[in-house]
Amino acid sequence: MIYLQLFLAFLQIGAFSFGGGYAAMPLIREQVILHYGWLSEADFANLVTISEMTPGPIAINGATFVGNQVAGILGALAATAGCVLPSCVFVSLLALLYKKYHEMPLLKGVLGTLRPAVVSMILAAGLGILIPTIFTTGTVSFVAGNVQWRFVLYFIGCLVLLRKWKLNPILVMVISGVCELGMQCVLRFAG
Repeated sequence: MIYLQLFLAFLQIGAFSFGGGYAAMPLIREQVILHYGWLSEADFANLVTISEMTPGPIAINGATFVGNQVAGILGALAATAGCVLPSCVFVSLLALLYKKYHEMPLLKGVLGTLRPAVVSMILAAGLGILIPTIFTTGTVSFVAGNVQWRFVLYFIGCLVLLRKWKLNPILVMVISGVCELGMQCVLRFAG
């Protein structure tokens, strides 16, 4: 039964996550945390990090991670198959239709209206990761002790490294991890 649940949950995610992996993150969060309770918020943050760091599409990496966490190798296969199947079917049909109707104004209009929806889904995914990381309560509140300032500094530092110096995102993640590891060592030895 768990394999079918994993397959169907990620079938929905695969079918409705237009715009790539970041757009899929709110849908994955909805299914794995809120609907099924398979992962905690902390585990979801790990899922996002691991999905970004490993080669391949983020949504598929996320499906594999969740499936493995919930039901082992067979769970990973079921979740990954569910995530991939809609794309395979949809892209095959779309390629046939696009080949035939690519100059049609209605088709151009539909594709143009999807862009703002994809941008908003990516923004929602980013805020869904950023807010619980920076605010200890998981909600935006500037109450004393709620803001984790070192994570704010990491965020600003990463933006500078990515935007100004155009460093590779994987290198920036490694630098952030090393900084946090160093901070944890300092805190452990100081305390």
